[in-house]
Amino acid sequence: MVGSGVRHTLSIALLLATVGCSGLNLTVVQSAYRRPSNVAVFFTVDDSAGDPVPGLQATDFRIYEDGQLVSVDESQQTIVNPEVAAEHYTLLLVDMSGSVTASDQVPMIVEAAQSFAATLEGYQKVAVYAFDGSEEIFPIQGFRESAGGIARLGTFRTRDPSTNLHGAVVKATEVLTNEMEDSRTPLRFGTLVVFTDGTDRAARVSRDEMSESLDAAGYDIFAIGVGNEIDEGTLGEVGRSGYVQIQDSAAIAAAFEAISRRIIGYTQRFYLLSYCSPARAGTHRVTIEATVEGNAGRAEYEFDATGFGPNCNPAQPPPFDTRRFTAPATRGGRIEIRASASASVSAD
Repeated sequence: MVGSGVRHTLSIALLLATVGCSGLNLTVVQSAYRRPSNVAVFFTVDDSAGDPVPGLQATDFRIYEDGQLVSVDESQQTIVNPEVAAEHYTLLLVDMSGSVTASDQVPMIVEAAQSFAATLEGYQKVAVYAFDGSEEIFPIQGFRESAGGIARLGTFRTRDPSTNLHGAVVKATEVLTNEMEDSRTPLRFGTLVVFTDGTDRAARVSRDEMSESLDAAGYDIFAIGVGNEIDEGTLGEVGRSGYVQIQDSAAIAAAFEAISRRIIGYTQRFYLLSYCSPARAGTHRVTIEATVEGNAGRAEYEFDATGFGPNCNPAQPPPFDTRRFTAPATRGGRIEIRASASASVSAD
């Protein structure tokens, strides 16, 4: 028992199940319970293709304890704003090597980056960094600044005209991790977006070293590649959650828009379901079942109701453990964009 009377389930015996030919996947991120009888579960909902399922209401879920349906009226089950338990961070890493700053792409990149940040800021914290051939990456806009600072990309002075893509990605994961560790919000999730027009030329960090860093970080990582220099294999290795490859710089805005929509969808796949358990003693197996348009999925976990009693308020869920948490990273494929800037995803 934690000193505050809160118990947490971190490594939960989790059951993922689908019902029908195209079911839902519910993945428990963390759960907590405490007296008088509060139980709360933080989880994600995706469809069978791995796409996020946003916008669900408390009535879209059923809660079972030991196989018996828990009355909605009795449990007062509710969806609590997940922001009380989690923060989402996105770092946009922009290639400003010599080939970019010497081209006519810079104004389009600045405008697209500004729109990208403005779109995401309603959902999470956003920072923008630039890189070239240098060992370090350069802050353009910090996580605690407004999107207005992104205009500084337009006057960025390239220090080294080479491209330190691998090293910049490693540095960006370090910046993202350090920022998230400073947060006091219990659960923190990170996303890295990389824009580049070329492959790594500086050779400061190997591709394998970069991959190991990305594996260790566990973040969702997207990539946008423009031009013929960067090959699709490298772009896919960086943008393991999804990538856009474009030949025409005129499509830069559409590429950023496609990625921002994808990130927002991932943010909205998180749910914090809170309820008052009718149990008053013992260990119980709980099943959360979601049903949407005939598709269903469920997740299971256990909690200990020792000392439980009345006067529970589900709007005040138990606090979760304070930690940087990496949800199961999404694995995506090439994201195709069209002239209309609409996007469709081809997932691996």
